[in-house]
Amino acid sequence: MKKVFVRLFIFLFVGSLSVFAQDAGHQYVGAQKCKSCHKKEKDGKQYLIWQEGPHAKAMEALASPEALKIAKEKGIADPAKDPACLKCHSTYASLKPERLHPKGKLKLEEGVSCESCHGPGADYKKKKIMKDLEKAKANGLIIPDEKVCKNCHNSESPTFESFDFDKYYDKIKHPRPEKK
Repeated sequence: MKKVFVRLFIFLFVGSLSVFAQDAGHQYVGAQKCKSCHKKEKDGKQYLIWQEGPHAKAMEALASPEALKIAKEKGIADPAKDPACLKCHSTYASLKPERLHPKGKLKLEEGVSCESCHGPGADYKKKKIMKDLEKAKANGLIIPDEKVCKNCHNSESPTFESFDFDKYYDKIKHPRPEKK
């Protein structure tokens, strides 16, 4: 019985490591790669909605007078260069080089890009994969929920007051239109 338990434990432990390894293998490509398919009216103009929204402008927010004032109070010289600020204001800022796809175009200035919420896209960006939601998820696509948002929208943020997922999601949503 003890051997069975040990084998089961090893199987589960090794299995869980492979899940983490699989996740670590997905690479980031940048919003420009998403744009090619997600800019059209018939597809819901997701890229354009993101581009005009607060996530795409997250780096600009760090240059605002309010951000500079908060940074000064926290002893931060430049919020646009400080890792504590960048971790939530730029998808690119915290990534290790091996997480960036060689043909990707992710940049610091992109702010909170598509992949901050939807996961690294190198393995699911192809149209033939994106047509099948389950296949896309198996290749790293994340359907964001409140937990994903709270990675940044939490009490660590100096401007955090509260987070009402439904209210804020309504401001950034970019659904795909139903096919007729």
